[in-house]
Amino acid sequence: MKTSITSLVLATLLGLLSLTVYADPPVPPFYEEVIKMSPQGKLGQILKKEKIKTSVKGAQAWRFAYISSDIAERKTIATGLIVAPIGQAPKEGRPILAWAHGTTGSAQNCGPSQITNPASPLNEYFLMDGNSWTDYGIPNVEEFIKEGYVIVATDYQGQGGGGKHQYAVAGTNGRDAINSARAASSMKEVGAGKKTIIYGWSQGGGATIAAASLPDYQALKGTAADNLQYLGFVALAPDDIAAMLPKLPADESSANKLMNEFTQANIPNVFLFAHYVMGLWGAQAANPNLKLTDILTDEGAKVVNRLASNKCVHVMADTFNFAYGDQYKSLLKPTASNSLAWIKAFIDGSVKPVKPVAPVVIYWGTKDTAVPPIMHELYQKQMCAMGANVGRNQLPGEQSHFTTPGVSAPMYLAWVKDRIAGKPLENACPQLSPK
Repeated sequence: MKTSITSLVLATLLGLLSLTVYADPPVPPFYEEVIKMSPQGKLGQILKKEKIKTSVKGAQAWRFAYISSDIAERKTIATGLIVAPIGQAPKEGRPILAWAHGTTGSAQNCGPSQITNPASPLNEYFLMDGNSWTDYGIPNVEEFIKEGYVIVATDYQGQGGGGKHQYAVAGTNGRDAINSARAASSMKEVGAGKKTIIYGWSQGGGATIAAASLPDYQALKGTAADNLQYLGFVALAPDDIAAMLPKLPADESSANKLMNEFTQANIPNVFLFAHYVMGLWGAQAANPNLKLTDILTDEGAKVVNRLASNKCVHVMADTFNFAYGDQYKSLLKPTASNSLAWIKAFIDGSVKPVKPVAPVVIYWGTKDTAVPPIMHELYQKQMCAMGANVGRNQLPGEQSHFTTPGVSAPMYLAWVKDRIAGKPLENACPQLSPK
């Protein structure tokens, strides 16, 4: 029986993936030094910073590394950017806008602050004016600088600061956003005050609403900057796994059935498959008791570990497509095991069922196939039932996941200005219809 050229190429590639010893992906010198540091100190404490150029008029910028922690309260190091207006700050200090970015990947070289000229407006890979292999930049940065705000943009832990990135573990990513705001408030050069708003998209949208429900973490004392005043949270197409899985299944058999259904719903194409397995990798990073081989085949676990630790998301998806084509699902076991522990990890790492500390506004598009809108619809219902103020705004036209940031920008710019100005806000929760 003859072996096809395609089979030979595939076998050769898989052999390379399984036999080659991979080094960590290269990162610039700033991050090489940071990776060697120990996360000892206060939450939000800046460990290293360097001034960088920015294309934003009237602004100055730094890349920096700071101390954060994960859902198990293990201290970590995260990197990111701080962009601030040039000139004298007002006496009360400048408001802080903490940006939480969308999915870029899970390797050390996937932090947006590592891109050339990172302190610039949001630039998306999929859109026509995208000029990079990844998403980077900060939405509304030019407008926020004109308003006199300080913008801080975390990379999240594991994206330049060492350790394994806990991708889509919203509780960890949300802590990174909170600690980035503490870092900005502590940095004398930028003149930041205490008024704070967190905004984020996709993965960062989940981080944003997770941060909104961490009142005890926000109130911790002895940080680099205590007593920040949270005025609002802006979530663009946020994910919330816990809203979809509010209760643990009763037994392992039920959990296996649910896990298999959950898996199939998240892998209709290779792009979403890459996100899903990267999410497994991130959950395992947060919960070392979990094993990738609970859900993936032995080959699948090896390949996912190699790719997730070395490639950013779009390149990772391309490699899956090149190596497996329409057979990428063969990396999954027919039936998952240890599913109860995995589902518990998903819930524990997601948004806590706690009333947000300030108003939340969500923007979403009807053509979003990356984050199912039912996620934030259920989130809104859950939080509104607790007495929160959560608005959910459908964008005009047929907006996709990737057009959401641009179309929503002028809307949430006005919302942010009103929150900082202290203007009253009506409750945006849906009104219950009379019985």
